[in-house]
Amino acid sequence: MICRHWRGVAKTDKAEEYIRHLREETFPGLDGIDGFLGAEILRRPVEEGVEFVVLTRWTSLESIQRFAGGDIDKAVVPPEAEVLMVSFDASVRHYELVP
Repeated sequence: MICRHWRGVAKTDKAEEYIRHLREETFPGLDGIDGFLGAEILRRPVEEGVEFVVLTRWTSLESIQRFAGGDIDKAVVPPEAEVLMVSFDASVRHYELVP
């Protein structure tokens, strides 16, 4: 299993809207991709706003490519999510789950 890790900071007053975006737009879209296993949202308050870590779980790097395209290390942040953010990672990290 591969875990895809991404971090961003939302504007404080947009944090709940960002969570809604993930739950209503992003995650349902991922559900239809073969190899997607699930996702978690982590959050904490920081000086700039609300920091989020989004973890998605996949069966393989190939399954991630079906979502992310050719450059799987590039973050996928749609414009409607970008406007909610103060800052975000332009790239993601992939980790192999150790059994």
